[in-house]
Amino acid sequence: MNNRKKGIIIWDWNGTLLDDVDICIESMNGLLKKRNLPFLNIEKYKEVFTFPVKDYYAEVGFDFSKESFDQVAIEFIDAYRENVKRSTPFEEVKQVLQEFKNAGYRQFLISAMEHEFLTETLKSNDVLHFFEAFSGINDHHANGKLEMAKHFFDRQNIDPSLVSFIGDTIHDFEVAEGLGVKSVLVASGHQSISRLKKTGTIVVNELSDLLELFKLNGHV
Repeated sequence: MNNRKKGIIIWDWNGTLLDDVDICIESMNGLLKKRNLPFLNIEKYKEVFTFPVKDYYAEVGFDFSKESFDQVAIEFIDAYRENVKRSTPFEEVKQVLQEFKNAGYRQFLISAMEHEFLTETLKSNDVLHFFEAFSGINDHHANGKLEMAKHFFDRQNIDPSLVSFIGDTIHDFEVAEGLGVKSVLVASGHQSISRLKKTGTIVVNELSDLLELFKLNGHV
């Protein structure tokens, strides 16, 4: 099929394709336990998780007048890297990616995960081959996704008018807005559906709903 007519999909990774919400909660609760702070459950997590992540850390109780954000961020990433080995993509991910590929879409991936670790994770989950190119961030703060995405678009010569950006957070919507591209948010990730709907963009319940939204013929 003609790729220019079918367009381009930019995927987020964590929470959109990788089912890592429980791992993120487990990793954060380990840090909270050490500081005698209240634990997170999934409902609370989806209401408080945000970008920049420093704001999220402060919301769950970290006091950065007593310890540095850098140290806390490194501690979380160390725990996450160990725990995420038990995470896998959502069950329907490979089928959905294959359907987009079959329909002629070019597929790219942009993530707030550190780039080298992202590379390892994509390889270990056997999805790297679906993406024409991908990019992660260069530090552990999960900042700078928009600027990274702009540079990525320039390097890959991506036409924004052909792009749909698919993510699972308000920040993904904000990145899409900053890039001047359409967005779709999936409510099975890191933020609640009620928060996502406040963006005014299209929100679907789960990845398989994208097949109907994009009028693909396959079935998950």
